[in-house]
Amino acid sequence: MSDVDAAWMQRALEVADGAEAAGEVPVGAVLVDAQGSLLAEGANRVIADADPTAHAEIVALRRAAARLGNYRLPGSTLYVTLEPCAMCAGALVHARVERVVFATRDPRAGASGSVFDILDHPMLNHRCRVDEGVLADVAADRLRGFFRARRRSARNG
Repeated sequence: MSDVDAAWMQRALEVADGAEAAGEVPVGAVLVDAQGSLLAEGANRVIADADPTAHAEIVALRRAAARLGNYRLPGSTLYVTLEPCAMCAGALVHARVERVVFATRDPRAGASGSVFDILDHPMLNHRCRVDEGVLADVAADRLRGFFRARRRSARNG
């Protein structure tokens, strides 16, 4: 893990904290261009937007594409606190994101090796380079804590 990767993932974790404060699943994403400059950030907003596609990755991709006026984002790197799902992985491939760095695996819906492997599928016309495990323990602990609190609240209320 490079210091640069750790710093961007730390920022993604801060974005995830904002999602949690808003009552969303705490997932954050940060998209960086080839020169290492911030393009966009996104946090889960599915509840706030009443939109099942408003995952952190999609929010960041939409913001970056709008900012650049182009849906293709070659040379970019996405840092995300949880392994992308199939929907997000497909969008990352279509956007031509070069590299995806995620913190922790999603054993129920992950599409970068856990359940599917869309980001590096040989039948697709683009593949994303993937690095995982950057600040994995921190991200996993936050997600576990969020869902533990949610289950406790459901039992008590």
